[in-house]
Amino acid sequence: MRDKQVKTRIVSGKPSVDDVSLDTNLRPRRLSDFIGQEKVKSNIEIAIAAAQKRGEPLDHVLLYGPPGLGKTTLAHIIAAEMGVNIRISSGPAIERPGDLASILTNLQKNDGFFIDEIHRLGRPVEEILYPAMEDFAIDIILGKGPGARTLRLNLPHFTLIGATTRFAMMSPPLRDRFGAVYRLDFYDEPAIRAILKRSSSILNIDIDEAGISQVACRARGTPRVANRLLKRVRDYAQVMADGVINESVAVEALAKLEIDRIGLDEIDHKVIRTIIEKFDGGPVGLETIAASISEEADTIMDVYEPYLLQLGFLERTPRGRMATRLACEHLGVSHKKGHSSQASLW
Repeated sequence: MRDKQVKTRIVSGKPSVDDVSLDTNLRPRRLSDFIGQEKVKSNIEIAIAAAQKRGEPLDHVLLYGPPGLGKTTLAHIIAAEMGVNIRISSGPAIERPGDLASILTNLQKNDGFFIDEIHRLGRPVEEILYPAMEDFAIDIILGKGPGARTLRLNLPHFTLIGATTRFAMMSPPLRDRFGAVYRLDFYDEPAIRAILKRSSSILNIDIDEAGISQVACRARGTPRVANRLLKRVRDYAQVMADGVINESVAVEALAKLEIDRIGLDEIDHKVIRTIIEKFDGGPVGLETIAASISEEADTIMDVYEPYLLQLGFLERTPRGRMATRLACEHLGVSHKKGHSSQASLW
């Protein structure tokens, strides 16, 4: 039930089943269409141009950062810009070394191989991946005991593109084998507005600048969240406002979704209020917070915390998490178990 809650939470950057068709329709196909992440985009553009001039495959690329920022999209774009095919898998899907060997031996020369959630690869699988990345070969052990022998299979040169939301959980030997490592950061509001304009044009949504601004300021700096909110606001407008989205329609729709003016939902409020009202603002341990709101500690750290930290609402200390003055002011509560104000958050 907890996993389901995270996947269906509208302001979560993690993909849900409903996002598949939306992401596919709105996904940029070229670097020139990709909005935001200018430093990362520029470095990738230079690396691709250099590899093409040398007639070589691109160095292995690692993309990391919070979910929903475009890591999968960039992987597809890299393959398209290089003019090669891309094979897609994920860390949890590659359970055994044989699974990885089967994929690698079926790659064509210069192909891209994208592994999402690469930090979740098992250690035995990683051991197969090391020589594949360095020497473009894999070693297969035939037989058991004293009679066992090793067979080396040469692989075509390929580009591994890894994506992870948990960079620190990757083993150092695996991280070190990537020639290019890029961090994707949350998008600023102008970039989100540009993404929403592009998406509304593709989806034929009638929305004005003020309506776009209302959605953008609640999108948590995350394109996937922005597009998801746009879709929900469109549904509201079609039923309640003849399909036209202006500022008031957007505000009404987002209020019904219980998304406040900076993109926090009731779960974010619950996390912050728990720290403030139950634990005097902290510091309090992550496991204690998780137990208090009946949630997994990893879910809080991966899904809820990144944006709260970005806003400056949470502080990580050696003794635990602390709610900041900004968080108290936003919720209208005092730092020491104060009473809520009557100010509207929506």
